[in-house]
Amino acid sequence: MVEHSALSVTRQGYDAVAPTYARMFRDSLRDSPLDRAMLGVFAEVVRTGGDGGQVADLGCGPGHVTAHLDELGLSAFGVDTSPAMIELARQAYPRLRFDVGSMAALDIADRVLGGVLARWSIIHTPPQELPVILAEFHRVLAPGGHLLVGFSATDGPSHPTQVFDHTVAPAYRWWPDHLAALLRESGLAEVARTVREPQPTDRRQFQEVHLLARKAQAGAA
Repeated sequence: MVEHSALSVTRQGYDAVAPTYARMFRDSLRDSPLDRAMLGVFAEVVRTGGDGGQVADLGCGPGHVTAHLDELGLSAFGVDTSPAMIELARQAYPRLRFDVGSMAALDIADRVLGGVLARWSIIHTPPQELPVILAEFHRVLAPGGHLLVGFSATDGPSHPTQVFDHTVAPAYRWWPDHLAALLRESGLAEVARTVREPQPTDRRQFQEVHLLARKAQAGAA
C-alpha cells in the first residue's frame, strides 16, 4: 500500500515531539477516573467475551496505556506509526511488545485479536479514509472481539466531522452517532458509550467520547 500524505505528516510530527509527549502524558490516566473505568470495562469484556486472545493498542504512543492494559490482565501489545514513540515505549516497558505500523495496513493476521484499543489514535485520519481503518479493525478482531475507540466530538449532529487545531498534525472530530454508524457499516455493533463534558480548565472545550463496539460471533445473524 502506498503511504498517504496524512500518515507521513503524522509520523513526522510525533517523531519530532516524542520525548515531550511522553513526559506530558505518561501519567495522564492517574487523574482520569472515567478513562480508567472505561479501560477496566474493556479489559473485562475482552477477558470474558469472544475467545480472549491478544489486545492491540493502536496508536500506542509512549506505551503507558499498553502497560495499563497489561496491569489489567490483558495480553497487550502496542503499535504506532512513529518510530520515535515506539523506541520510547520499548525503553519504558521492555517486557512488552511494541511495533511500528500503520492502522490502515496492520501486520496482524485475520481474526486473531480479542480486543483493539484505538484511543485518540483515529483523530489524524482524514474522514474519507476512516472506513479503511475500521475495516482493518474488523479484520483483525476475532468473532466476539471488542473495539474501544476514543475521540473528540463535534459541536452537534449537523457536523458529522470537524477539523480542530492540533499542535502535531491535522486532526478531526466526529459526531458520536456518525462514527457509530460507520462502525456498524464495518461490522462492529455499538455496545456502550461514555461522554465526558469539557471542564472549565480544559484547553479544548470538546466532549470526549468512548465507544465500545463488538464484532459478531461466527454464525450470528
